Amino acid sequence: MTKVHVSLPDDAEEGLQAFIDDVDERLSSEEDTCQVVQETLIDLFGDREAWERWQDGEPVSPAERVRLQGYDPCNATLEAEYYAEKDAEKFKRSKYLQWLWRQFDTTPMADNVDFALRFRQMLATHLFEDAGDNLRIFKDVTFSYGHNITVGDNTVIHDNVHLDDRGKLTIGNRVSISDDAHIYSHAHDVVDQTEVRNYHTKIGDDARITFAAMVNAGTHIGENAIVGARSIVQGDVPAHHIAVGAPAKSVKIKPGFEEVADPLEAGDERLADEREIPYDLPEDIDVFDEFGRDVGGPVKPHRSR
Repeated sequence: MTKVHVSLPDDAEEGLQAFIDDVDERLSSEEDTCQVVQETLIDLFGDREAWERWQDGEPVSPAERVRLQGYDPCNATLEAEYYAEKDAEKFKRSKYLQWLWRQFDTTPMADNVDFALRFRQMLATHLFEDAGDNLRIFKDVTFSYGHNITVGDNTVIHDNVHLDDRGKLTIGNRVSISDDAHIYSHAHDVVDQTEVRNYHTKIGDDARITFAAMVNAGTHIGENAIVGARSIVQGDVPAHHIAVGAPAKSVKIKPGFEEVADPLEAGDERLADEREIPYDLPEDIDVFDEFGRDVGGPVKPHRSR
């Protein structure tokens, strides 16, 4: 193996683990999640004294007030909050947890790898639909909601990855997702870009999504497959295949798996339409077009339940 075990000094380990356990316990309790996030961030950023001064009615500058209010996730908006088809009840708590996750990643402690990986693992157990054991998520990983993501055991997700779970995203065991990769579960209509379709995207066990690759909505990456750097996957990548390019094409079967893998020509099949996740919108929903155009209804409506 190419890595070795690393441990923190005993006193640092004790303090860091106590912090993780405290946040985990509070998030697992009946305590208001918004309050837990707010108080955790106030202390992480060392602003307890300023916060208490403000709460005691002492004057603060406009900039200080914005900073102090910003620790409360109820005072923040995230892009996914504008998505019309979201599950509002699920997203409410997911938003609070995402806020804690994103703000933690701006602190110096986010670069303390051993601690930060464990802290994000703990948060993932509260945010994701399911989070496996020994899940290693590095810095500046983002999600749409978080609660539509399932990840298996011993999977690693590197820096600056975007996991779009506007539809549903399933990632298997022992998967490696490299820096700057983007994995999508929603797509926009070609004619009417305001129309969104959601899909179930899957990454199989032992698959590798390498640097800056993009996996389009509704595709499946098979077990033990590899997606090459900067590739754009539009169709399925069968198990044990290596797919590269834009659009990605299966170009090779991993050595030793020739007898069990599908032939190369079996790759690139696009089955996303079979994996569309239907949804309904209220008839009286208040919508707007961000480009200022007249919203007269979709050209090709999404599939309804």
